[in-house]
Amino acid sequence: MTIPRPHPEPQPQPQPQSHSLRRHAPGLYATGGPGGGDPVGGDQANGDPVNGAPATGWTVATALPVSYRVRFAPGVLDPGNPALARAGGPPGRRLVVVDARVHELHGHRLRRYLTAQGVEYETLVLLAHEQVKTMDAVFQVADRMDSFGISRRGEPVLAVGGGVLTDVVGLACSLYRRSTPFVRVPTTLIGLVDAGVGAKTGVNHGRHKNRLGTYHPAVETLLDPAFLATLERRHVGNGLAEILKVALIKDAELFVLLERHGRDLLDTRFQSPGAGAAVLGRAVHGMLQELQPNLWEHRLERLMDYGHSFSPTVEMRALPELLHGEAVCVDMALTTVVARRRGLLDGEQAERVLRLMRRLELPVWHPLMEPVTLAEALADTVRHRDGRQRLPLPSGIGSGVFVDDLSGRELADAAGWLRGWSAVDRSGSVAVGTAWGAGTQVRGSGERA
Repeated sequence: MTIPRPHPEPQPQPQPQSHSLRRHAPGLYATGGPGGGDPVGGDQANGDPVNGAPATGWTVATALPVSYRVRFAPGVLDPGNPALARAGGPPGRRLVVVDARVHELHGHRLRRYLTAQGVEYETLVLLAHEQVKTMDAVFQVADRMDSFGISRRGEPVLAVGGGVLTDVVGLACSLYRRSTPFVRVPTTLIGLVDAGVGAKTGVNHGRHKNRLGTYHPAVETLLDPAFLATLERRHVGNGLAEILKVALIKDAELFVLLERHGRDLLDTRFQSPGAGAAVLGRAVHGMLQELQPNLWEHRLERLMDYGHSFSPTVEMRALPELLHGEAVCVDMALTTVVARRRGLLDGEQAERVLRLMRRLELPVWHPLMEPVTLAEALADTVRHRDGRQRLPLPSGIGSGVFVDDLSGRELADAAGWLRGWSAVDRSGSVAVGTAWGAGTQVRGSGERA
């Protein structure tokens, strides 16, 4: 998949001017004359007089036309497969940054591949998990890029690992000489369907998840589900949570596939022929379909933020207890209850959602889901979304709406209900269509996605 990005690059907010500022076509616009005047483009933008006086101000309007590729590449480490060696440019020198655990499992295959393809390379083995996802890891990558003497454009860094590893390498590459290309080879399910296919990079800062980051997509991402064969069962479930996110908020057919085949995919780690390819393809396509029109997040109403309103705070405070996808699932379980109590989901739909979470061996509640933490998480999310909640909620299975009126009391009531249900229904066998509590009228102040 090649993802075009026609949108203008993010621009700093201009300071108030005496003239009316508008979004301009690419070009240089000058202002001048009494009172500043309106921006003038073309020949008069070269410093010549504007409205009879020298230009005194300029507006620069530009665009950043960028595309990147995401594609399935089975057998990516097969010595006869040139895909990785040629990704991002002609074969040559490569700095390879690989997750420490991946290096233990696949390092010999990676070395054999690079040698067979005639690649001159150095390897940086990096410990990569949320607790070390910091600027120190970014500096390690940048230091090795420097000592390797990497070319600015023609020698893309190869990032081989999970989402933490690709986020760290992506941030380092975005900063090194202000933009160095890199190639991603995700080796976890969450990297394959989520962290490895978008444009964002980032590291944690203080108690905040991904507080420091940039928009810098890999020039190419190669997806090989064979890596999942060595993934721990819990980490398969971790990635299934992000697939479930896409299904709940966007793709009802994907949800049905997970109901029918999700447990088998968990058991087989996506290695058996059948539904796995369809699930992965729909998940990646759905994610990219949502990201492409709004890659720079000019619009802050984002369906893919579903499950990411409370989970960043809960995940960071629970470290190392919760994996990222597990925290996302707890968030989705909570907002499923909110949606049911608002009448956006009926009882049968909500029951299907919570039972599927259980079937995928994902948590639906955590002790940190209490009023104080949830209120602090929502306050931080409101700041992140520029002063509004812009909270995605499921509206039926496979679509969503955005709301701005979630109250602390409503949140606490939903969390209390979920806590009680979680304590009783350890196996997912108890019906949840009853005893939802009051407040099942349809409510939603936001627009439908």
